[in-house]
Amino acid sequence: MGNKLPWIIKYRPKSIEEVVDQEKAKEVLIPWIQKWLQGSIPDKKAALLWGPPGTGKTSLVEAIANEYNLEKIELNASDFRRKSDIERIAIVAATKKPLPPKRGRIVLLDEVDGLSPRGDEGAITAILELVKKARNPVIMTANDPWGQHLRPLRDVCLLVEFKRIPKTKALPYLMKICEAEGIFCEKEALSYIWEKNRGDLRACINDMQSIAEAFGKITLELVKTMIVERDRELTPWEMLQALFYAKYAWQAKKAITSVDLDYDTLFLWIAENVPRQYGDDPEDLWRGVEALSRADVYYGRIKRKLQWNLLPYFFEALGPGVALAKEKYHRRAKWSYPEKLVLLARTKEERRIREELASLLSRTEHVSKNYVKAELIPLLKFIAEKNPSYFAKLALGLRLTDEMIKYLSRKNYKLIIEYKEKLLKELEETTKSRKSQETRGKVDESESKTPLKETASGERKETGKESKGKKSDKSKKSKTGGLSLLDFIRKD
Repeated sequence: MGNKLPWIIKYRPKSIEEVVDQEKAKEVLIPWIQKWLQGSIPDKKAALLWGPPGTGKTSLVEAIANEYNLEKIELNASDFRRKSDIERIAIVAATKKPLPPKRGRIVLLDEVDGLSPRGDEGAITAILELVKKARNPVIMTANDPWGQHLRPLRDVCLLVEFKRIPKTKALPYLMKICEAEGIFCEKEALSYIWEKNRGDLRACINDMQSIAEAFGKITLELVKTMIVERDRELTPWEMLQALFYAKYAWQAKKAITSVDLDYDTLFLWIAENVPRQYGDDPEDLWRGVEALSRADVYYGRIKRKLQWNLLPYFFEALGPGVALAKEKYHRRAKWSYPEKLVLLARTKEERRIREELASLLSRTEHVSKNYVKAELIPLLKFIAEKNPSYFAKLALGLRLTDEMIKYLSRKNYKLIIEYKEKLLKELEETTKSRKSQETRGKVDESESKTPLKETASGERKETGKESKGKKSDKSKKSKTGGLSLLDFIRKD
């Protein structure tokens, strides 16, 4: 008992085989690492390990580094909040080879979900740049990677899910630690510790060490006295689990208030999955949807009329109302990420282009953005569909960008771009021709003789009338000599 080294470090897995459970995660991650070691760079140069805390994400990375003789460079969220930190440490580590005898290097960015959506945008941009330049495997970990601000990271990463370690696998591992330490330990006590920590293996080991060092043994009586249930934020998936399997109203309410989601997103998560969970029983489904409908009505009044006194009723309908809609427990369905959020994420770029197009046309046509969206954009789409060559002229005249053209007509995009380039070339040639004609005209005019009168000093000077006429001709040429863009567009 004299050794005060934390057990989570002392008994950290030294090999991949020692990592408890997570066989599916190993099947995905290890071949990806081996591909790097064979000298080929995978399509996804970064991996994102995600799952509840204490499931072995960091432990598996360390076991891989140990077993394959790789150098591990680790940074957590506090180390890479600034772009400069990533450029100074992580990018250098990801692009340089380690010193012998190490075979390679792993860059581990721990807890990337700890980055703020607003304050740490520069860090996310720098991480994307890091992945782009990487010549060594980059591994990130997160408890909940589904925040919108993390979408750019998800897009460039191999996603590897870590599931909560089942009690049947966790208890033998915890018992093995007790035996190695020579500590008397009751199996019921370990089971109680596991339940109170909701399967967080790291928290279980810390609790075991605290009790063992204080009392020299781990019994159920001591555990019940020393350990209280930890209140922690649930992931959306854990919230659904707690909600749909709640037996009492307070359990359902606790489930929906223990997750870090805004009210709109919380409603979407539950509304998306009620039909999946209760779909095999029409009556349970009807009651669940009715509870959702009531919650939606309350929340609508809260948003429209700012009647925040209705918020408790919203929570009652969304939590206990949905949870107690069932007459019997249903098998766990395959729950899904809210489809609306998926569609919003997919159409984010299109919505940005649409807003830019509305801003451009509202300025040039002197109409409102709403009018542009309701009237002009549908009209432009119709023209692009039916007459690509004419639309190319419009695109030039309205100064539409290529991405705006693509938004208005995906089908004829390439054809319109070809017409546009052809028109630009013709416009350039016509402009050059006009300039050439103007230059020749000026030369001819200078060579022609003009009436002059002799001054007192013997000098010859143009008459005022002729000079004035010449000036007006020059002014006229300057105004009409060049070909305007609108003239060219109207020219067939």
